[in-house]
Amino acid sequence: MGRVAAGKTTLMQRLKGEQISYCKTQYVYYTDTIIDTPGEYAENGELAAALALYTYEADIVGLLIASDYPYNPFPPCCTTACNREVIGIVTGIDKSEGDPDRVERWLRLAGCKTVFRISSYTGEGIRDIIAYLDDGTDEKLQKTKGETA
Repeated sequence: MGRVAAGKTTLMQRLKGEQISYCKTQYVYYTDTIIDTPGEYAENGELAAALALYTYEADIVGLLIASDYPYNPFPPCCTTACNREVIGIVTGIDKSEGDPDRVERWLRLAGCKTVFRISSYTGEGIRDIIAYLDDGTDEKLQKTKGETA
């Protein structure tokens, strides 16, 4: 979950070993192991409640914030609304104007105990998040894990 341009779909493409291409998520998109949500759901109060419902469909929920965001889109302790583990993901750590330390503090304030720093473009941090998420059942994730080794 994250606002528009947080890097949700790009991360999903990277985790699945797909070519990274711009693809605006227009609806809640389910794959066999990943749920991708439009950023507007996190930005619109009327749609935000739906995100809480989608957490029931997931084993692990990821909150994503790009390293160059000017403000924190998630309120303090918002992870308590989820009955699943919630991890934080700082995206775009390769951006020169980013501040990953600040964004990690925001994610921890939101309630994320585990936070990953990644760049879907350079691959930095991808191996760590795959190792954390890998339960051995997703063939595409297994393939990507081998490619990043």
